[in-house]
Amino acid sequence: MKLANITPVMSEKAYGKSLANVYVFRVPLDLNKNEITAAIEEQFGVSVVNIKTLVQNGKAVRFSRGKRSYPGTTHRKDTKKAYVTLKDGDSIKVFDTQEQTEEKK
Repeated sequence: MKLANITPVMSEKAYGKSLANVYVFRVPLDLNKNEITAAIEEQFGVSVVNIKTLVQNGKAVRFSRGKRSYPGTTHRKDTKKAYVTLKDGDSIKVFDTQEQTEEKK
């Protein structure tokens, strides 16, 4: 099995989903659902029940080529997200540090 660069998404929406035991990860485009499931189970030591994936197309971005030139366009990179539902009782401590800082305030 190849090593996958799987990172959790830190956003308000991802935090809300994590309360329902669904975690959001940014994954490489070439991984399929079985490879993502195996990587998450190995990396975090949890059991995956369900997984949904989506590919976000990179937006078109305009940029300037100088004062008299026509502006050019390029595209941002495509990204892939995985919404992973864990077995009841399993959890990943993604937002643990933020919760501790909120309690101190």
